[in-house]
Amino acid sequence: MKILVCISKTPDTTSKIAFKDNNSKFDEAGVQWIINPYDEWYALVRAIELKEKDASAVLHLITVGGADVEPIIRKALALGGDEAIRVNAQSDDRYFIAAQIAEVAKQGGYDLIFTGKETIDFNSSSVGGAVAELLDMPYISLATKFELNGTTATVNREIEGGEEVNEVSLPVVISCQKGVAEQRIPNMRGIMAARTKPLKVVEPAAVDQLTSVVSYETPPPKAGVKLVPADNVAELVRLLHEEAKAI
Repeated sequence: MKILVCISKTPDTTSKIAFKDNNSKFDEAGVQWIINPYDEWYALVRAIELKEKDASAVLHLITVGGADVEPIIRKALALGGDEAIRVNAQSDDRYFIAAQIAEVAKQGGYDLIFTGKETIDFNSSSVGGAVAELLDMPYISLATKFELNGTTATVNREIEGGEEVNEVSLPVVISCQKGVAEQRIPNMRGIMAARTKPLKVVEPAAVDQLTSVVSYETPPPKAGVKLVPADNVAELVRLLHEEAKAI
């Protein structure tokens, strides 16, 4: 069995978010970068668990980005995995990123592709589904549990107001979230081994970028609290209607 786990870098949640060039670019100055938690804690760890149960399994990691992402993919290798692949391209276009992953996956003949449910910076949840479409594979999102019996996977996923259980035959693309695995911390042996594990750099496939970022905005600052006397219902209604736009 061959497993491919998609890894992306994201700003640490404690980083100060700012923009530059007339709010058209994210200001990376002073930003601490981490592995996207959904990719690391859930997708990657569940793949490692599967490999631990099947010694013949091959586990590869893939990321799309420049050389600056290599420390992130090395950290992911420290957790587990046989080799990493970096597609040498910078893009915020989800279709372009998915197409690059799909191109590598086609050549690698993977049975199982894991992604996190979303990245914590863009929250679009779109890459996994796009990869599945480009590969003509079934796709199950928001997995909270994943079990494999031979070539048949049983996947629990969240739905509105409950949970759904699916069965699917490999190959398949799965997006993972909390519940599918428990977070791990790289040990010293893994960190040392990651230094010598293969990290293959491939040039991007010729794919059009369909979208571009025009501008970013930070949320408006929180307004102060307004206290309304309990007997002044008319003023409360006015504030909710005219200022809060809640009614």
